[in-house]
Amino acid sequence: MKKITVLFIATLFSAGVFSSSAFATSSIKAKVNGMVCAFCAKGIEKKLKALPQTQAVFVDLKAQIVALELKDGQTVAIEEFKQIIKDAGYEVSDAQVVNQSAQEIKAGVAE
Repeated sequence: MKKITVLFIATLFSAGVFSSSAFATSSIKAKVNGMVCAFCAKGIEKKLKALPQTQAVFVDLKAQIVALELKDGQTVAIEEFKQIIKDAGYEVSDAQVVNQSAQEIKAGVAE
């Protein structure tokens, strides 16, 4: 019986059931207008990384996408997120909470 239990648990781990990606990661993903250079992208990234709730930040200049991945259990109001970007001199045309990591959003942009 122990062998079956161990085999079952090993199967679950290999299937990703207990991996960190099995838990929903919360991010705010936005379309940002006005970013025209790498300096623009770095400025937004720096402002968002300064938030204590930040796990990771992804900025894609070409696709005009900004994503803020939040630490587990943390939240940032979409309006606060938009205001940070607006204060940096850019316009947010669309922002939404998604259950993806910054890395997953980056992979989706690359497709």
